[in-house]
Amino acid sequence: MLSRRLFIRSAAAFASLSACLAAPSALAQDYTGSIASVTPQTATSGKLATRTEIVADRGQVAMLTPGSLEALQGAIAQYEEIVAGGGWPMVEGKKLARGARGPNIIILRQRLVSEGYLPFDTLSGDKPNVYDDGMAEAVKAFQANHGVAVSGRVDDRTLAELNITAGARLFTLRENLARVEAYAKGLGARNILVNIPSAQLETVENGRVYSRHNVVAGKLDRPSPALASTVSDITFNPYWKAPASIVEKDLIPQYLKDRNYLEQLGIRVFDGVGGPEIDPATVDWANTAPDRYFFRQDPGDKNALAKVKINFPNKFMVYMHDTPHRELFDRNARYESSGCIRIDQVRIVVNWILRGQEDYNESEYDSITASNEPYELKVQNPPEVRFMYLTAWATEDGAVNFRPDIYGLDGTGFVFGEPEPRSF
Repeated sequence: MLSRRLFIRSAAAFASLSACLAAPSALAQDYTGSIASVTPQTATSGKLATRTEIVADRGQVAMLTPGSLEALQGAIAQYEEIVAGGGWPMVEGKKLARGARGPNIIILRQRLVSEGYLPFDTLSGDKPNVYDDGMAEAVKAFQANHGVAVSGRVDDRTLAELNITAGARLFTLRENLARVEAYAKGLGARNILVNIPSAQLETVENGRVYSRHNVVAGKLDRPSPALASTVSDITFNPYWKAPASIVEKDLIPQYLKDRNYLEQLGIRVFDGVGGPEIDPATVDWANTAPDRYFFRQDPGDKNALAKVKINFPNKFMVYMHDTPHRELFDRNARYESSGCIRIDQVRIVVNWILRGQEDYNESEYDSITASNEPYELKVQNPPEVRFMYLTAWATEDGAVNFRPDIYGLDGTGFVFGEPEPRSF
C-alpha cells in the first residue's frame, strides 16, 4: 500500500487526469443512501473468499488494535481527499484478467490508482492499457480488503465492489468510527475478535493475529449481537439448552410434523430446569407457551453445539461453539445461526485460550471430547471477547477494509446491542 502522503498526491493528480480519460457521468459520486455496500446477495456470491488457518508466523495486524481509531481517522481523511477530487471512474467490461488490453484496462488502472493499490506513475508507463502482473497483484490486494476470493481477475463480485462510489465508501468509513472507538476501549493483550459482517474470527496477541477462522453468525431474522465481554469457562461435551425462541420456531413445529424428531436428536423435555423429565406426547403444544417446559439435548454427535462451548458473561445469552454442520464453513454467506457464533476448527481456539493452563494439556482434547461426558474448565488467563459490527475498518499497516452491511445497520447509529431482525 502507498504511504498516506503519496496516496493523497496520487488521488489529487488522478482527479485532474480523470476528466480527460473518463466520461463525466462515470464520475458521479453523490451518496445519499443508508447502506454503503453491494447487496448482501451479491456480496456473498462466488468462490469461498476466506479460510481458517494459523497465521502466527506472518505478523499480520488484527482487525482491531489500540491504533485502529487513528488508522481509521487517517483513512477517512484519505477518502475525503478522493471525494473532493471528483472520486473515481466506474469500471466496465467483462473478462478483465491478465493479458487483457484496451480502454477498459486504462479505466481499471485509474480506479486502482485512486485508492493506492497501484502507484500513479503506472498510468504513464509503456503499456497502461495492458492488464499486466502488477495490475493482477493490485486486484488481489483489493479483493483481500473487500472479502472477495483472491484471484487477480475482475469477476462480477470484484466489479460490483470496484463500482461502489467514493462517496459511499466515505460514508461507510464514517459510520464505523464510533464502533471502532467503542470496541477498542479497554482492549487487552489477548482477545478474540468476531466481526459479524465478515463472518470471521481472529485470536489475537499483542495486536497480531495468531489464528483466523471462518464463523457462522446469526441469521438476518435472528441476528448476532455486538458486545464486549471476557471468556469465563469452556465446556466440553456440553448439553444444549434450547432457548424458548428456538423451541417455538423450530423444535415444536418439527415435533408436530414428526413425533420421533426429539428422540432422534437426543432432545429431552423437563418440567422446568432441574425438574422431572416428561413425555412430550402428553402436552398440548398448540396451547402451551414455549417457555413452559425445558428442552435439553444430550451430548453426542448430533448435539447442536457439537464438542465444545466457549462461555462469556452477556445479557444476550449467546456464546461461541463447535457445530456438527461444518459444511456451512465452505460458504461465503455464513449467516445461519440463531445468534451464537459457530467456529470452524474450534479446537485451535480452545487450545489457544487454555495454553499454559496447568489443568489442561492440548493432547487431552481428543480423549475429553470422545468421552461424551460434560466437562467444564475455568479459564485462568481469559482473553477478552468482542462481537463487532464493522462494515469498514483500517489497520495500522495501511489496509482499508470494507464488508457488506449484512444487517442493514449503517446509518442507524448502531454500535452495541442486538439488531432488529430483518430479511432480504
